Amino acid sequence: MSRQFTAQTPEELPTLADLAGQSGLDFMRAMLEGRLSGPPIAGVMNYRLHAVEPGRVAFRGAPEFAHVNPMGGVHGGWYGTLLDSCMACAVMTMLPKGRVYTTLEYKINITRALPVDVEIEALGVVSHAGRTTGVAEGTIRGLKDGKLYATGSTTCLMMDAPQR
Repeated sequence: MSRQFTAQTPEELPTLADLAGQSGLDFMRAMLEGRLSGPPIAGVMNYRLHAVEPGRVAFRGAPEFAHVNPMGGVHGGWYGTLLDSCMACAVMTMLPKGRVYTTLEYKINITRALPVDVEIEALGVVSHAGRTTGVAEGTIRGLKDGKLYATGSTTCLMMDAPQR
């Protein structure tokens, strides 16, 4: 069982030294175990890290009323945030010590409307991890119904951590 927490202040966020001082896989495992805080966006968007393996990361969560658009549907930004998180973090698990990444681009496809309060799993899986780029695919599926609600793909830039 994880002891995750979400940073509430800038001082609680992991530092660049925290990231650069260990592999991306170790960094993500430390977050899952609660030794490092999760990002504030996870609290805002109501999701949490659920599983971390090399090249594979899962988040779980559920959209809330605060995440709906003016028509009452879950805003596309909620799907995008969850997919960007799981796919990019999957790429992160492939980074050796001293390397960092940033998302270059991502794309999502919403396949069906996700009702408010339906718990989902957002799963990111790496398909390529090279020296300078990482590519991953993602899915959002209902935990109870197994339905596919969205898919995505990302390309991340992998680089040396800045020396500070």
